[in-house]
Amino acid sequence: MNKVDALKNSPLFEMLSQSEIEAISDLSKLRRFAPGETIFEEGDLGDSVYVIAGGEVDVLKHSEANGDRLLATLCERDFFGEMSLIDKEYRSATVRAKSEAQLLQLSAENLVVFRKTYKDGFAFLVINIARVLSSRLRETNQLLSKAAK
Repeated sequence: MNKVDALKNSPLFEMLSQSEIEAISDLSKLRRFAPGETIFEEGDLGDSVYVIAGGEVDVLKHSEANGDRLLATLCERDFFGEMSLIDKEYRSATVRAKSEAQLLQLSAENLVVFRKTYKDGFAFLVINIARVLSSRLRETNQLLSKAAK
């Protein structure tokens, strides 16, 4: 698996230069998860964002009344875990490998190192996170609007 190609195809790294993507690749850690294996649990303290280089993951929200509810299935190119990097809060959902999953993990510490050398690339990365969060919020609002009708 080529980490640079996996990162280049993710919307998280749109607008980044080749050298910026190569720097991120060097900082990232490849993690492999078996089907059904938990990547992180709702309520865990988060400090990393993950890019899916291969496979699929399920995003689940726990409810005392209904158990785990599937919020989304994410696949290659998608990323998750970014909220805890932004707000430094606990994980808002559980993420579990749906299939064999290859993930590239970037910690908050990795991103601090990246920011020191690549200020423009870091700014684009934050803009890309904001775009995806905005899109996800818009989708949620539309679903809630339809459910209220």
